[in-house]
Amino acid sequence: MKNKLFYKKGVITGWLFIAIPTLLIFFFSFYPMIQAFLLSLQSGSGNGLTFSGLANYRRLFSDQTFLTATKNTLIFLGFQVPVMVLLAMFFSVQLNQKTLKLKGLFRTIIFLPAVTSLVAYSMVFKSLFATNGVVNALLVRLSIVSEPIAFFSSPFWAKVIIILAITWRWTGYNMIFFLSALQNIDPAIYEAARIDGASPTKQFFKITVPMLKPVILFSAVTSTIGTLQLFDEPMNLTQGGPGNATSTISQYIYNLSFRYTPDFGYASAVSYAIVVMVIFFSMIQFKIGGEDK
Repeated sequence: MKNKLFYKKGVITGWLFIAIPTLLIFFFSFYPMIQAFLLSLQSGSGNGLTFSGLANYRRLFSDQTFLTATKNTLIFLGFQVPVMVLLAMFFSVQLNQKTLKLKGLFRTIIFLPAVTSLVAYSMVFKSLFATNGVVNALLVRLSIVSEPIAFFSSPFWAKVIIILAITWRWTGYNMIFFLSALQNIDPAIYEAARIDGASPTKQFFKITVPMLKPVILFSAVTSTIGTLQLFDEPMNLTQGGPGNATSTISQYIYNLSFRYTPDFGYASAVSYAIVVMVIFFSMIQFKIGGEDK
């Protein structure tokens, strides 16, 4: 009888531990998502909102600012995510070598940008790529260019700086996941491959890459989600300029809510456009990665 009561008490305690975080997740995540969707079905400025059905979603397809922001976001996604994943894999493989000295120091140096203050490193990037900055001075001295480049005034170069900044910031973060996965690969597999005469290059493509497949997929999906929500770098480095050349969807949501005449209904619809894109690209990546479950 006592064992039965003890079992029931344990079950109740277990459900309480589950119930508390479940309620917190519901109220702080799912409830705001539901409210945002209901808000996206309303139109008007400020608090003067009226139900308008799918009007905000139809407006997306004719909104040139939204289309430009979407194009910019997809450009950042298409260049930055593959480069960052490849760099993270490369650094992790190099820093996992048993013969390498000062591995801890090198790992810390590469990971450090992920914990660096966003405002601080944005100021550094602005200083480096200013018209009279270090980068231009170096390019002119090496005779690569005849006159300084106005990086932040050029739509092309402004995009390049954003991509460089994101890659610099998050490569080390993703490298940690690859390092963890590499250290879980049984060394006996590589030993057997060496005995069979497999070269280091063949070992990398036939053993390392397949064994890292789950981490590659994880890094690609999380980086895609993060890039689709990109806000900090364009806001701090270029303010979305020149013009709207580096504006992103998240920055457009901010402008709709706080810089222009507040249009919270349409801003919510733009937010759900990000949700749709996240689902779409995640499904593609899972399909390519062969994850059917």
